[in-house]
Amino acid sequence: MWIIWLVIAALLMAGEVATTGFFLLWFGIGAVVAAVAALLGVSSLPIQVTIFLVVSLLLVVASRTIFEKYITKHDSLKTGVDSMIGEIVSVVEASQGARNEAAIKAFGSVWTAIPVAGEEPLQIGESVRIDHVDGNTVYVYRPSHHSLLKH
Repeated sequence: MWIIWLVIAALLMAGEVATTGFFLLWFGIGAVVAAVAALLGVSSLPIQVTIFLVVSLLLVVASRTIFEKYITKHDSLKTGVDSMIGEIVSVVEASQGARNEAAIKAFGSVWTAIPVAGEEPLQIGESVRIDHVDGNTVYVYRPSHHSLLKH
């Protein structure tokens, strides 16, 4: 019977190569453990199947727990405009117009900047923090003033 378990293990592990997600691998290992049990003298098929299922399911649960811990442990890598949020930049053109549009220099480019609600118009040379980006417009606030706005 152990040879049948090894064939099952080989098929499951070959199937793992064709799929993603490390799922069939654990059942392949469970089949190897069942083959070892059969080789060591466990002749009862129900016990071999139980060993196969218990080992396979324990490995599936353990691997999901471990992989999820490592996958969700790190923040997702921020790219593009998302990487700008929270950065402190300089105002290069003062606010003007009804929307208090100004200009800031961030990452080598000049961006249209609008102060967030509650902020005064921006002045040249001020340091501001990027709150969010909407299209090609950056919404900014003064770092010291913003902490007062949130309370």
